[in-house]
Amino acid sequence: MDWWSWDRALEVLPELLVAFVQVTLVATVIGSVIAAVLGLIIAITRRTAPAFIARPVHAVMEFIRMTPIVIQLLFVFYTFNTVDGMTLGVIVLGVHYASYMAEVYRSGIDAVPKGQWEAATALSMSPARTWRKVVIPQALRTTLPALGTWVISMLKDTPYLTVIFVVDMVRQAENYGSRTFVYTESITMAGLIFLAASYPTSVLLRRLEKRLATY
Repeated sequence: MDWWSWDRALEVLPELLVAFVQVTLVATVIGSVIAAVLGLIIAITRRTAPAFIARPVHAVMEFIRMTPIVIQLLFVFYTFNTVDGMTLGVIVLGVHYASYMAEVYRSGIDAVPKGQWEAATALSMSPARTWRKVVIPQALRTTLPALGTWVISMLKDTPYLTVIFVVDMVRQAENYGSRTFVYTESITMAGLIFLAASYPTSVLLRRLEKRLATY
């Protein structure tokens, strides 16, 4: 086939895998940790903090959700231009997706039966202990599938890091195409790597969701 060469596909594959592991995967893992922790903090803050704190936090999260991540990346990159692009990109990904994960946590917290809160109060448990031992474990169990879905979305959004000059897997595919003047194989292989990473994860999340629904 004139439009496809397995030799070129196999030639570019090692470059793409290296970029996937060193940039795409690292950005997703670290960004997900930031998003999961920060999202939980935001959800708890909105639930427990006074209105003069909770409302501004909610407004900031709404602003982040309603603005494109590309704009956020460019703004942070040109504002903090002395910081490494990869570092800034991971932070922006984490904060951006924390705004979504916070809503997932909030729904999980709201789903904790009222009787659980009352039982904790009856046992004279402190608010901190109630959250740590009662509320958060139950909320996490119901929200894990939804949180995983946002992690997959973050993985697929990592190519946006190229706007701040981070050489991720997609940029590496484009670089290969610019050297060989043929883009079909490199871009296709990059897409297949994304598919190989995201599809099995989504299948596992669906199974986890069904299993949790039976409990």
